Amino acid sequence: MMRQYELVERVAQYNPDVDEALLNRAYVYSMRKHGDQKRASGDPYFSHPLEVAAILTQMRLDDATIATALLHDTIEDTDATRQEIDQLFGEEIGKLVEGLTKIARLHLVNQEDKQGENLRKLLLAVADDVRVLLVKLADRLHNMRTLHYVPPGKRRRIAEETMEVYAPLAGKMGIQWMREELEALAFAVLYPEDHTFIEKKLAERRAHVGPLLIDIETDLRQKLAENDIKARVSGREKKPYSIFLKMKRKHINFENLSDIYAFRIIVDTVPECYAALGVIHTIWQSVPGRFKDYISTPKQNDYQSLHTTVVGPRKQRVELQIRTHEMHRVAEYGIAAHVLYKDQMTRGHSQLAKDSNAYAWLRHTIELLSDGGSSAEFLENTKLELFQDRVFCFTPRGKLIALPPGATPIDFAYQVHTDIGNTCIGCKINGRSRPLVTPLQSGDEVEIICKAGATPPSAWNTLAVTGKARAAIRKANREADRRKFIRLGQQLIDNEIARRELSDEQSLKPDLALAAERLGAADPEALAFAIGSGALAASAVLTALGHAAEPLGPPTNGIPVPIRGIGGDLPVSFAPQHYAIPGDNIVGILQPGEGVTVYPATAREALSRYTNEPQRWLPLSWDLDGAKGSLFPVGVRVLAANERGALAEVAGAIAEEGGNIDDLSMTQKTPQFREMNLHIEVADKAHLGRIIDRLKSLTIVSEAARSAH
Repeated sequence: MMRQYELVERVAQYNPDVDEALLNRAYVYSMRKHGDQKRASGDPYFSHPLEVAAILTQMRLDDATIATALLHDTIEDTDATRQEIDQLFGEEIGKLVEGLTKIARLHLVNQEDKQGENLRKLLLAVADDVRVLLVKLADRLHNMRTLHYVPPGKRRRIAEETMEVYAPLAGKMGIQWMREELEALAFAVLYPEDHTFIEKKLAERRAHVGPLLIDIETDLRQKLAENDIKARVSGREKKPYSIFLKMKRKHINFENLSDIYAFRIIVDTVPECYAALGVIHTIWQSVPGRFKDYISTPKQNDYQSLHTTVVGPRKQRVELQIRTHEMHRVAEYGIAAHVLYKDQMTRGHSQLAKDSNAYAWLRHTIELLSDGGSSAEFLENTKLELFQDRVFCFTPRGKLIALPPGATPIDFAYQVHTDIGNTCIGCKINGRSRPLVTPLQSGDEVEIICKAGATPPSAWNTLAVTGKARAAIRKANREADRRKFIRLGQQLIDNEIARRELSDEQSLKPDLALAAERLGAADPEALAFAIGSGALAASAVLTALGHAAEPLGPPTNGIPVPIRGIGGDLPVSFAPQHYAIPGDNIVGILQPGEGVTVYPATAREALSRYTNEPQRWLPLSWDLDGAKGSLFPVGVRVLAANERGALAEVAGAIAEEGGNIDDLSMTQKTPQFREMNLHIEVADKAHLGRIIDRLKSLTIVSEAARSAH
């Protein structure tokens, strides 16, 4: 077990100003608090926080983070308190330890009803200080290294959680070595047979290629030196889990795999990166389509390198990564490269977000929490963000936008700005008008067309790929629905006032602020929402203000509420199979939580179900100006001669009159005639009349009429 002076020496190697007294106090305090506690391995429990601290020294983290690692289980597993930690080590460390305590027992898999909420808690715990996440990742890494001591059932749950959440989080934070080790350890537990098989095959491949790796390294160093490029060259074998994923993704067996070996070339400057690439492509043939420039276009986690694959000695495919020493530091430490010392942490979240795309992603993900929605939605969206690679597109001004594969201009618009997404009505891709559902490709230039006052259709939520877009669409839809319910509530209040004025023959001017206060609503707007959504009856407003309750009058009393269709500013839907179009007399039935369902007044049988609930009836009228340009579905029955081309003639007549067939079914009534039941879209009753007259004028049509409600 590492001693105090050894830990201090580790930190002093990269931080000469190490606070030895702080680390010594934390070491002794944690060792005493954990006392005789044992781990599943039988080792003293204190060995665990000590190993976590050692992992963080590899990442060159500040003194406070190392001290937090030593103390991270004290509040959770001993009699230590936050107050005591604050007194002995300061509020900064106390806050970090408390953050880790909050997430110590979160289960992020195998609890479907709690996964999303637990992931929320995890990310909220790191919202104030990313070092909480770094300690948690190191904590998970050491637990995975000792997982073989844990009972099999618990072992599998921890491995699944690691593979689904912690390894991708390490990757998103740019700590690739940690991601690879977490994946490797989890892979051995979750897929033991595949792990054993690939390890065996790799051993056979090593024996076959012999000194090939050394030969390639030697060749690379020599060729680069001949071109005055000072480089550090190292080769490595790809990890079993990476190979497993490639075999699954490409549906190939191990023998068909190429580029199992990768080499890293580290140089001093960016120009030398490109010069080294030129040398390599001169001595070995490059594989088409396998070059990626992550220097000019970094990954979202700040990773930068040139990637290329060549056909090397013995026709062996070899992958090469070329980067500078600084790029290598970021690739190794990820977000930790930006939070090395306390003076850097004091710069705050805004500066860190500028320095680190990985941290900006983390903050963005946490911002999604404030947009509400269910924990299941948050889990889905966050996992989408965790696992997806990037597609790089550009705005017309050249700004780079990174998106996951399969993303559409909808996702692009929201990535630019939420307001752009909410008001988006169209797009151009590479200068051509394209549908908003078009999958984007790397290199596309995307121009978003916006319209003031537009709102995103709810259907976009199923079309969007990114969590940011989905969350923003849901938020905008919720806000739009809220506004609709508020307007409906205000209409219902006005309607109730009108009914009372008719019966009392007096003018009522209720104090809505007072009514809201008496009914427990935050303000008149909240009161209107409660009424519109069905939580309160409109009559409660006047009753709360001392007006006597009255028997409800007939449903026709009151002010008719103007509607324009489902795209209007009220929560309106049309009763299925009971088509109402402008020009029809209509009645509304209030559906709690859903708004108003519109029926034609002729749908007596359907409306009879509400005879004993007159409080749910609402007089309606058509807002003809607002409905202009809209089409409404209606049923039409046509009896036509059973002749070739009859359907085409009927459809042509409807189209010529500006109607649109949405659906149809046909039944053979007699050998001579067929009945066509059409669902068509029309502007209003007059438009329907013109279509029916046109159908009747056809020689093949015997009857044409609107379907009965």
